[in-house]
Amino acid sequence: MAPSVASHLAHFRRPRYSRRVQLQAGIASLAALTRAFVVAASLAAISTSSLRAAEPEQLYRATVLVTGTGEANRRVGFARCLEDVLVKVSGDPRLIGDRRVAALGKRAGPLVSTFSYRDRFAHRPINDEQGTRDRPHDLTVKFHQAKIDAELGKLGRKPWTGPRPRLVVFLGVKNGAVVYALASDGERGADQRESLADAAQLVALDMSIPKTAALAAAGVSYESLGAVEPARLEQAAKAAGGDLPLIGRLIWSDAALGWVAEWRIASGGKTYRWQVRGVNFDSAFRTGMRGALQLLSGNGEPK
Repeated sequence: MAPSVASHLAHFRRPRYSRRVQLQAGIASLAALTRAFVVAASLAAISTSSLRAAEPEQLYRATVLVTGTGEANRRVGFARCLEDVLVKVSGDPRLIGDRRVAALGKRAGPLVSTFSYRDRFAHRPINDEQGTRDRPHDLTVKFHQAKIDAELGKLGRKPWTGPRPRLVVFLGVKNGAVVYALASDGERGADQRESLADAAQLVALDMSIPKTAALAAAGVSYESLGAVEPARLEQAAKAAGGDLPLIGRLIWSDAALGWVAEWRIASGGKTYRWQVRGVNFDSAFRTGMRGALQLLSGNGEPK
């Protein structure tokens, strides 16, 4: 019998942040403590027509989760934030894992304009088993725009700072016998809506999800999304306040030991397709958003 949606989402879900310093085992419970607030904030954002447009303040700033505020963890946090910013600014996810970027991350300090911490456990007193160094913090780093642009030039990239198309995500989900099209006001997929919002924010792309009524009006279902061309959903995307439809299907596969995600988007009269297999849905959605980012920024075809 196919496992339920709830069971898979419960155990096959990574924490919100995609790039973070390794925390001690006790901090794993943090996601559960903050889930209610995070979901509420994310749903409020994606229920509107789209997220905010990318601005320099967003492009050159990143946040990661670190353990404490010590110098060693700060350096690692700077490096992770730098990689996120280089990808956001250039629009090229192929920089992820690039050895040159890793080397630059080790000397990221001079590129930093400002940084700040937010104590995730600020409401909790320090106890005998939890020293200050063990407390999880959000580290937010803002980089010098001119210095980042110069480093991108050395990497053979340039900033993509112009207007970015607003994406409307049409996503079909299949978990065993359970199938549905993700809706911003639907009963299913709250964690998936949150994860999509995170993935879009990570690459500074505007993103929205249609409401149930809009999906019905456009004839969108899990089954229809398997073959529909993006051009057929352009009007539905515009009606939802976006510019381009990003079509995806998320399928649980026991054979792949995870989710299989298929993505499609049209640009210049051509439809581009890419996929990822055997991942959690955080990774599936990051793959979708990074692929769209790469294509729309002119950095080649996603794979």
